[in-house]
Amino acid sequence: MDKGIVYLVGAGPGDPKLITVKGLECIQKSDTIIYDRLVGDRMLSFARPDAELIYAGKSPERHTLGQEGINRLLVEKASSGKTVTRLKGGDPFVFGRGGEEAEALAEAGVPFEIVPGVTSAIAAAAYAGIPVTHRDFTSTFAVITGNEDPLKKDSNIDWAKISTGAGTLVFLMGMANLPHITRLLIENGRSPQTPAALVRWGTRPEQRTLVGTLADISAKAANEGFKNPALIIVGEVVSLREKLNWFEKRPLFGQRILVTRAREQASVLSAALEALGAEPLEFPTISVAEPEDFAPLDRSVKNLGRYKWVIFTSVNGVYSFFQRLRYHRKDLRELYGAKICAIGPKTKEALEEYGLIVDYVPEEFRAEEIVKVLQYKIAAEDRVLLPRADIARKALPEALAGMGAVVDEVTAYRTVAGEGQSGRVVEMLKNGEIDVITFTSSSTVRNFVNMLGVPDINNLLADVAVACIGPVTADTARGLGIEPGLVAEEYTIEGLVNAILKYFTE
Repeated sequence: MDKGIVYLVGAGPGDPKLITVKGLECIQKSDTIIYDRLVGDRMLSFARPDAELIYAGKSPERHTLGQEGINRLLVEKASSGKTVTRLKGGDPFVFGRGGEEAEALAEAGVPFEIVPGVTSAIAAAAYAGIPVTHRDFTSTFAVITGNEDPLKKDSNIDWAKISTGAGTLVFLMGMANLPHITRLLIENGRSPQTPAALVRWGTRPEQRTLVGTLADISAKAANEGFKNPALIIVGEVVSLREKLNWFEKRPLFGQRILVTRAREQASVLSAALEALGAEPLEFPTISVAEPEDFAPLDRSVKNLGRYKWVIFTSVNGVYSFFQRLRYHRKDLRELYGAKICAIGPKTKEALEEYGLIVDYVPEEFRAEEIVKVLQYKIAAEDRVLLPRADIARKALPEALAGMGAVVDEVTAYRTVAGEGQSGRVVEMLKNGEIDVITFTSSSTVRNFVNMLGVPDINNLLADVAVACIGPVTADTARGLGIEPGLVAEEYTIEGLVNAILKYFTE
């Protein structure tokens, strides 16, 4: 059997978007991913669904696998013909023991490649508003291990030279040795008044930064309960943080927000929340599937010429309808005699992507409000096509029929239960690790409750802000024992994000 290959990949400091393009490609194509403690769930979500994920985390207190065990595992997996990614926090060659792993692979004759990553020594400092170099302060910086045994007889660190030999000093994983480090720096010539900073969980939403001097940073850390993973920054550049702190000033910084939309649509909401500093956690409670029976939709597609109006109520409805249109070798010309109504700006945009001019977009996106206006536009006996989800509310077709219209409501797609990790979400809710839950439709609420399967959902969500995209979704939540803390005034994703932003800023 041909040997596989091992990619020693630096995952970066924590923010999943700081992975390199090549690093992401390695994750996406690997059969096996062996990952460390500082690699987050969102990074692993880029892996193939069938990829083997092996945790090999190490912390100062406990090792899941020793280094020799990791080396053997890499050789074993690659020797069986697998493509392996060894995913390590930061850069594999900056205190990541990547050199040792590469040596083991070379000795075993296993092909490997090194994929550098963004080291936390630079990135976490930058996210804290601290440049490691600045021409007004220093042109040199050094990166030093912080976890060397202070009782070691012969230190590998030349404290006499390192203390004053570089303008900025960055110590990685040194919290346990912080008093020892600060004492040795002062004893070897660094001024006790030198600015110092600690950055914990750098580049992540839970990032915390503590600023002091060499003389008092240890005491401050003890008072604040500051622990690893953190880095220690020493140097005059720390004084720039007050002016350059950008990451922690974003309006939703530190808020962990659960996104319950379908996986195919979650990215829009997630990106908007992330841009404001929040950490979106995608927990798809719904998924979009084809109709069980295409016959009603097919009949409508084959007879589009008879419709005076076609009303699209969602982006999913648009895409599903046009997929079926193409399946039957038809195009936009079939809609030449119909007026087009789109419920919501995103639905309108989706229709415009297909080259259609939308005749009517209601100002409010509730069936009751839509009908108030359409009753002056749709005449009795007009035939109306309504391609939408199988579980959509009946208020709109019933109201249209009450106006005398002939309504063909057909299933363009089905809304089915998603595949989110409910056990993990329940655990995070119990631990107070989620700040906001977003619901973008009634089906996301119903499936959320069913998937969690807890007897008292209201108790579980007592300390969580529940955000609903509109009053219909909010009413569904209340009916299931969930009291929404905020409801969007505009029933769109943008409106939902604005409601969350308003909630936290006011």
